[in-house]
Amino acid sequence: MKLSQFNYDLPEDRIALYPTENRDESRLLVLNRKTGQVEHKIFKEIINYFDDKDVFVFNNTKVFPARLYGNKEKTGAKIEVFLLRELNHDQRLWDVLVDPARKIRIGNKLYFGEDDSLVAEVIDNTTSRGRTLRFLFDGPYEEFKKTLYSLGETPLPRSIKRPVEPEDAIRYQTIFAKHEGAVAAPTAGLHFSRELLKRCEIKGIKFAEITLHIGLGNFRSVDVEDLTKHKMDSEQIFISEEAANIVNKAKEEKHQVCAISTTVMRTLESSVSTYGYLKPYEGWTNKFIFPPYDFSVASSMVSNFHLPQSTMLMMVAAYAGYDLLMDTYQLALKEGYRFGAYGDAMLII
Repeated sequence: MKLSQFNYDLPEDRIALYPTENRDESRLLVLNRKTGQVEHKIFKEIINYFDDKDVFVFNNTKVFPARLYGNKEKTGAKIEVFLLRELNHDQRLWDVLVDPARKIRIGNKLYFGEDDSLVAEVIDNTTSRGRTLRFLFDGPYEEFKKTLYSLGETPLPRSIKRPVEPEDAIRYQTIFAKHEGAVAAPTAGLHFSRELLKRCEIKGIKFAEITLHIGLGNFRSVDVEDLTKHKMDSEQIFISEEAANIVNKAKEEKHQVCAISTTVMRTLESSVSTYGYLKPYEGWTNKFIFPPYDFSVASSMVSNFHLPQSTMLMMVAAYAGYDLLMDTYQLALKEGYRFGAYGDAMLII
């Protein structure tokens, strides 16, 4: 398939700038991929599509305040630094993106905080936009991390064109977030409230948790027309034996396994046996899923409405069927659904 096939006209005012007041009261479009039938619901009604012993698989990664604003030494030029991942705990080395990239050279020092409380030195150019920074900090590690995070802000996607607000630190995080390491939230998980999880539990729905630390792969645009030539950036994943057992038991007993977000789907598809069962795994994945693709594990999935030409849109199209999904997106636009990270959700069964 071609990149241009995933373009569609998305008016800017259809991208949600704020989440719904209550997590589980966003809208939910339910798409049956076999019949093409569409239903319009409220998210908390998702419980009606699942039964005792069905499984929801969640991504329990936790977003950290990854966006920093600083100044370059001597010139004082404003620099935005986007923390991607910690490379070395003891040496305070971080893999980052910088903007504007052209102004930054190896050896440059960057200053952060009103009183320049944090200083970093550029020690490597890893890609055209990426850099490795060494933070120059003498205190203990916990103090360094606390200082770094106090200066950072919630890394809302660029499509949300407004200043970050204190409430974003809570709302741009799932309620089951546990393991820190993501620079973006698994947005389909944002719709689950504690009350909804409790109701699911009472109904007998089981939960399995995996981890995919969402990194640069989630942000990098596809810039090749031939999708087979696009390379995803590697992201760290963890699938415990417990999670694999919960999923595999449900499959054996012919219960539903629902992937809550494209990140979950990608993780599940990254560690599958030839018989379609989930294998425990700890490592990295650069799996890129686009149509046509045969899925092995999940029998349904929840996803937000993704932006044009995004890798997330491509994966959902592979799951629902390209023509059906693109038609459904047009319907969603007509019906007033909200798009993007803070937008509404879609259940594909």
